[in-house]
Amino acid sequence: MRLPLPLLLFLGLLGQTFAQPKNTATPSPVVSYINNRKPLRPNPYIELPLGAIKAKGWLKEMLLRQKTGASGRLDELYPLVMGKRNGWLGGDGDQWERGPYWIDGLLPLAYLLDDQELIAKTKPWIEWAINSQQPNGYFGPLKNYPQEAGLQRDNCEDWWPKMVMLKILKQYYSATRDPRVIRLMTDYFAYQLKELPKHPLDHWTFWARYRGGDNLMVVYWLYNQTGDKFLLDLADLIHKQTFDYTNGFLKTNMLSEQGSIHCVNLAQGIKEPLIYYQQHPDQKYVQAVDKGLADNRHFNGMAHGLYGGDEALHGNNPTQGSELCSAVEMMFSLESMLNITGSVAYADQLEKIAFNALPAQVTDDFMGRQYFQQANQVMLTRHVRNFDQNHGGTDVCMGLLTGYPCCTSNMHQGWPKFTQNLWYATGTPGRPDKGLAALVYSPSEVKAYVGNGTEVTFVEETNYPFEETVKFTLKATTIGKALNFPLHLRIPAWCRHATILVNGKTWKEIAGNQIVAVNRVWKSGDVVELHLPMHVKTSKWYENSTSIERGPLTYALKMGEESKTVKNEKDPINYGDQYIEVRPTTPWNYGLVDVPENQLEKALKVTTKETVNAFPWNLDNAPSEIRVKARRIPSWQLYNDMTGPIPFSITSGLETAKEEEEISLVPYGCTTLRISQFPVVRK
Repeated sequence: MRLPLPLLLFLGLLGQTFAQPKNTATPSPVVSYINNRKPLRPNPYIELPLGAIKAKGWLKEMLLRQKTGASGRLDELYPLVMGKRNGWLGGDGDQWERGPYWIDGLLPLAYLLDDQELIAKTKPWIEWAINSQQPNGYFGPLKNYPQEAGLQRDNCEDWWPKMVMLKILKQYYSATRDPRVIRLMTDYFAYQLKELPKHPLDHWTFWARYRGGDNLMVVYWLYNQTGDKFLLDLADLIHKQTFDYTNGFLKTNMLSEQGSIHCVNLAQGIKEPLIYYQQHPDQKYVQAVDKGLADNRHFNGMAHGLYGGDEALHGNNPTQGSELCSAVEMMFSLESMLNITGSVAYADQLEKIAFNALPAQVTDDFMGRQYFQQANQVMLTRHVRNFDQNHGGTDVCMGLLTGYPCCTSNMHQGWPKFTQNLWYATGTPGRPDKGLAALVYSPSEVKAYVGNGTEVTFVEETNYPFEETVKFTLKATTIGKALNFPLHLRIPAWCRHATILVNGKTWKEIAGNQIVAVNRVWKSGDVVELHLPMHVKTSKWYENSTSIERGPLTYALKMGEESKTVKNEKDPINYGDQYIEVRPTTPWNYGLVDVPENQLEKALKVTTKETVNAFPWNLDNAPSEIRVKARRIPSWQLYNDMTGPIPFSITSGLETAKEEEEISLVPYGCTTLRISQFPVVRK
């Protein structure tokens, strides 16, 4: 008899809960998800098994478009790298990060959708990786091959690509409980402990030194499975060899210096101090990450939630690029830090990126993407711009391989891992409360075990981030006696005053920027409604420019667009057979008319559609619109296929059109061309 996956996962967790740890006292015979083992600091939130959370509504539509788009077809679309020649399939082709990058997104997508076709595509990669392990513990490609156009063959022994495959295997184990993963990781980490003193993280390439946090988090994950104490020694060694982000954030001005760090290294590395904090709970690690995020916003931040990095850190001019890999890796870092701290700020930042930057940088059919996006972006053309790195001028064009193909491989993890981190089990340090937490909001359903092991389902119905209400309905068919557990809900910092209703009656009114626990005796059919009023506000950026925000969404100028598909006959191997250019058909050089913040909501007109389209992320389907007064600025013109230098707000004597116009702003994620950081002009 084949048992259902949720029961198999639960039995696996149950077995671990009752297993005798190697370094802890006998646990209480109460079913729970695994928190950190001693001496690691217990986390307030615990990741649920892959498959426990299912996307619904518009979020499921995003996953389905990935399946029919590049995520599900990259082996067909990019056979030179993702085909049978890939080094991670035993071939003589690319043996570095690109193959693992793809599977790092494809595997969670496959299990979230419970899609057997996609699961089958991941199997050869998993099987080859496991079977590649050598007697000394090493796994992965073994042989270097000559360089070939379109293929990347850095030293096959490099530590960095193994880190991506370790993340994949962790997810695979979460979905399947395959014991071979535990054996492989145990032997590989023993190999690392032996070899790292002789061949440190930056021995072959520098990437692993900056991205060691990914390695470190899997070491801790395995320690929680096995209790092998040598893993804590390895963790200390990996931390020592990883770039010192703690000192860099706390004691240097590295984030104020353009070119000081690669944008993706920063996105991946920013979590390392907090990952290590689990073993050494010194507040300096928390302070370092918070200061790093604050400094990055101040010196490099943009309205879409990311920062100027094209590819090196490049300031906060809204024409600087932001790499797609930065979006998905910063999302994963925020997800990885959220369960360690329960910080509302991390969840707010995660939603800002997911609901603004991510959908704007990928085509509707998930078949193309931009390498760099711009916060103020008025033309997508093949042209060399003022970026740190240019790749044949294709960096802002939409295409499968435009710019650089790392993003072609890496973009797939964004929405699946976002889905996987909507819900957590609760494990308050010092007193595991065996409840559930919804810390990030999107339409979804979760099946999990609470209290003393009762299986429950919460259905989350919402069109958030486009609407203000999130509704949770409890389904529990096995409740016998009273079921008491907490449901943790995040109140975003942008929300001034939220209301929580239970079964139609007000339970609590609460201010923003906190997490509240709805702790009660539950019954099947209970309904919790969270109302998060979304007020319009402004934020300030480069040259004192202004952005309009409502809830987690940034709004941008709605522009007319003309798209053209260009056949690439110049360099198709490097940048693809074709790419899409987009040009404006309506004006863009507007300045917002100055309005005091306390009069802002009266001066603006917000309209929302009665129904939200299953795919809301384009101009036609934009679920909301803000009308605002503006004036054209004649001197603000195109430069180098971009907006010219943005006028400082508010410049005395700046020439503007005499007539005020009412312009339309739509959610940033619905745009391709846009102005999202506006100069402000006097009335």
